[in-house]
This record gives sequence, C-alpha cells and structure tokens, in this order.
Amino acid sequence: MANGTTETKFRFLVCIDGTEDSYRGAHYAAEYGTEHDICLCYVRPMDRGLRSGGLNMRIARENMMTWGLELPGIKYLKKGRDILMDLGAMGPDWEEQATHVDVEGDPLGDNKIEYIAKNGKKIVLKLKVAFNIPDGIIEQTEVAPYDLIIVGASERWRKRKTMSFWDPAVAEKVVDHAPCPVLVARHLDAARGHLLCTDGSEHANEALRKNLFLVTHGNAPVSIMTVAADVEGEADASANLKALHDTLTEKNITVKDSYVRVGDPAEHITEVGENYSVIVVAETARSPWHRFFKGSVSTDVLQKASTSVMVVR
Repeated sequence: MANGTTETKFRFLVCIDGTEDSYRGAHYAAEYGTEHDICLCYVRPMDRGLRSGGLNMRIARENMMTWGLELPGIKYLKKGRDILMDLGAMGPDWEEQATHVDVEGDPLGDNKIEYIAKNGKKIVLKLKVAFNIPDGIIEQTEVAPYDLIIVGASERWRKRKTMSFWDPAVAEKVVDHAPCPVLVARHLDAARGHLLCTDGSEHANEALRKNLFLVTHGNAPVSIMTVAADVEGEADASANLKALHDTLTEKNITVKDSYVRVGDPAEHITEVGENYSVIVVAETARSPWHRFFKGSVSTDVLQKASTSVMVVR
C-alpha cells in the first residue's frame, strides 16, 4: 500500500527526461532497497501530426523496446533501465510483459514494459502521452498508487513552448497536485544526508512521522531543523524540535545535528540545506487558494534551494 503504511514494499515513480538529474533520481530510488517497485516514466506530448513516423496501431501494440526507433523518450527509458540493471535493482532473467492503451488523438497511445521478478518485484518503463508534462505525471498517479514521485529540476521543462511565462515550473505543479510526497532532484546524492524541517505543527510532524522510511533513506545521515518567527518563540521551537528528535530516536534513527533559527523560515532552511543532499519539508496545511495568493514555506524552499527538496504530506 502507498504512502505512510508500515508495509516493507514501496512504489517509486521516477520521471525521466534525459537529464542527469532524472537519472540520479533513478539511482536514488534504487538505493532504498532491491525489494521495491520502480516505475520510470517519460511523458510525451500529443502527436496528432504523426511526427512519430506514422507508426500504425499494430506496431504500437507491440513491445516498444523492439520498435527499433529512437522515438522521444524510449532511449531515455532504456538508459534508465540499464542504470537499474547495473545497480542490481533488476535482473536479466525477469519476465517481460508489454501493454498498450489507446489514447484518442495520438497514434501510439500509452505504452509500458513491465519486468517482473519471481518474488513479484516490478520495474516498469512507461511511455505516456499527455497534453502537458505535469498533467501526465499526475495522471500516472491515478493509474497506480505511489509512495514517492521523483522529478528532476530540469530547465528543459521550464523552456517548453507549451508553457507560458506565467506558468509555475513543472516540478511545482507536480508538488502542488500530487497525492504523495515529491522529491525534486538537483545534483542528487544521498551521501550528504537529509535535513528534516518542521514548524512544530501537528500537521508537519505527522507528515514526517508517516514518511520516515522515505525521509531517512537508509544509512544517509539525518539532521533536523526548525525556525522560530521571533526570539519569543525560540523556546517553543526548541521544544518542538526535541519532540521530533525523540520520535526519531524511538525509531532507532540517529540525529546527527539539530538547528534552531529565528527569522524567515525559507531563507534559513535553504542556507543550512546547502550542506545536505535533500531538504525535507512538509506541505503547508492551508487551502490551495491560500497557498496561491500567500505562498508557503515549502514552495519558497523549492524555488530558492540549490539542492534537492522533498515535500511530504
């Protein structure tokens, strides 16, 4: 089951776009362990003009790995699959199943290859069609539940012609609408550890507690942080951080460092977070309208950080 369960098997959706950050995302997902399912997904735009070379429906229904054409996304998915193979996340003798789903207005539709181990573990390559990238990613979460979505912070996505200048970045759209935690990967390398940030609210602490497996990432070092609005609130902030520290200790998770700062949360979090692989923040417990007009700490951190950011909910 997805998101916040005590099950030992998790499902990861890794969005592949051919950039190094997206491949690092695949590497990162594999590092969680060899028993978890991973879906590598490339979202391509609708192809009403048959720019795919005019492949007919018969060919589209075949295994996309045998098309012999470098259609957009296939070579990226192949590379992601090879990375997982090299990391030992999948084996060469797994059962292979190809699936095609018709999509009105596109000659090729949705296509996927499932590689299935004897123990039921799956590696999935998904070539998905959608009107735009964020919609395609969110639609994929409606096809199957996931525990974590990983997207690369790709400038290519920001420069797509289908995105007007006022549109938020693709990653921000996915974070805002995804039903599960989202990791936006920038130069992702788990070795420098995770910085878990809390505002002390029950919402934030609960989001961190129910996603402990995701936010601690195996043997990566864990540090924690909170920011008080003013000096008068510093004592309460320290108490809130201690509560998080105790929760992690109870789960046999060692806390390397603890930080209490006073002032603007996003500024302090991004400053300290430069020393870590991933900054973990909880989605602000506010309505979408409030987040749109007033913003949120998680959105500010996502925009300002130079390292990877995971938003949990």
